[in-house]
Amino acid sequence: MSNGQRDAHLAEVPPADTLTPGDRYQELFVAVQMERVFDDGKTFVDAAPRDRPADILERYRADVRRPGFDLAAFVEANFTPPTVPSSEYVASPGRSLREHIDDLWPVLTREPRTHPPATSVLPLPEPYVVPGGRFREIYYWDTYFTMLGLMESGRLELARSMVEDLAYLIDTYGHVPNGNRTYYLSRSQPPVFALMVELLARHGGCDATEFLPQLIREHGWWMGGADELRPAEVHGHCVRLENGDLLNRYWDDRDTPREEMLHADVLTAQASERPRHEVYRELRACAASGWDFSSRWCDDPSDLAGIRTTSILPVDLNGLLHRLEADIARQSRAVGDDETALRYHALAEQRRAAIDRWLWDDAAGAYLDFDWQRGTARESLTTATVMPLFVGAASPAQAHRTADALRDRLLRPGGIGTSEHESLEQWDKPNGWAPLQWLTISGLRAYDLADLTVLADEITGRWLKTVGALYRRETKLVEKYTLVPDPDDTVGGGGGEYPLQDGFGWTNGVTRRLLRGRTLDG
Repeated sequence: MSNGQRDAHLAEVPPADTLTPGDRYQELFVAVQMERVFDDGKTFVDAAPRDRPADILERYRADVRRPGFDLAAFVEANFTPPTVPSSEYVASPGRSLREHIDDLWPVLTREPRTHPPATSVLPLPEPYVVPGGRFREIYYWDTYFTMLGLMESGRLELARSMVEDLAYLIDTYGHVPNGNRTYYLSRSQPPVFALMVELLARHGGCDATEFLPQLIREHGWWMGGADELRPAEVHGHCVRLENGDLLNRYWDDRDTPREEMLHADVLTAQASERPRHEVYRELRACAASGWDFSSRWCDDPSDLAGIRTTSILPVDLNGLLHRLEADIARQSRAVGDDETALRYHALAEQRRAAIDRWLWDDAAGAYLDFDWQRGTARESLTTATVMPLFVGAASPAQAHRTADALRDRLLRPGGIGTSEHESLEQWDKPNGWAPLQWLTISGLRAYDLADLTVLADEITGRWLKTVGALYRRETKLVEKYTLVPDPDDTVGGGGGEYPLQDGFGWTNGVTRRLLRGRTLDG
């Protein structure tokens, strides 16, 4: 699609009302979420009003003062909550794992023009795949892993549509939000758009330079305010270290409770001695990381109220930004823009050096997140350590040592683990996640070194056995898995803020890709 064709097509997308449900319904919204009219805080923010929102709010303000006012009844009369079709995850008997995943793509596909008006949905121009369950919208970093499976299933056109959707979000809002909901607009997720473009181009779905303007604009959003920072100053996503190096952190522009989890965030903040707005910002920044929640961001794995996300320079975020800068340089050179190519090549090299200086820990033999406020590495190893391998920023010697650390500290019978700490949070031990398997396997294989390839193959086999065991027993794929001593006893993962979700977009995508060339489904 040419730029002119894209512009004409995008002009057909209705303009979005970017008011969040909290902005729109004000004290009604707070009452519904704090009184837990719905068990899941995400239900109300995704609900559709039965009347003009302003009229609903006016009625609430009149009715709430009357004796015997019933909030649940008021909400039922004025809103239509979202539903998941009861048949959505019913599998056909006897289908192989490959066939089951292929059958799920149409079930998880949403048509953008079917969304009801005056909801929190941000309209998109093209069809897209949702993760499943309570996740009824496109999610940024999920989409890359979903695309891996779409390619294997021969769904190139749908994968292309999703890249077009995210390009539209960058063009419209300057970045890819966490998801296409108004309440996600204040944050993003791990910046994988460059990976998606590269994947699409590799399969013949686009020219590698087609989305260069969007890559440059996304980079600008992540680096906003960086040029004005002096040593030891921070702004938004950017941290200028004392020696002048520039690295990034996760950030959210708002410092209020997440609207989709308002009740939970208020309780968390109440358990902290810090000002509540500080806790809210940290929780939101953690949601931007995709690792919500994890001991990775806390001093005490059992104390979410002590979360310190914005104090941490994450290995994975900075690895992905290095890759984005390198891709912009390469694509700019391909279109003859040598000035831009030189500028972004320099940025990529500067970041690679900063990653080596601040995030490589020689004593641990691995990449570790860095606490810039305290000036020290975070000692706990997480699977984020593989990102410099995945993006090609690690030397062969660093790749070897990281592989040894993975084998010694995170390898489990069912795949690669998430962290070393067991907690009540979902991005911790004992859970295993499909995207982390893919990043690890691909990062190890990128170096074409025998021992790293052996470890990658071992993780692949262990993960497919995990997914296959649960599928044979329950005929479904799920969001995350508990990595138990015997993978045949695998169960869905636990912890976190909501029940285990079936579906599931990135598990489908990664598993479908890892099944390539295998005669058995796990």
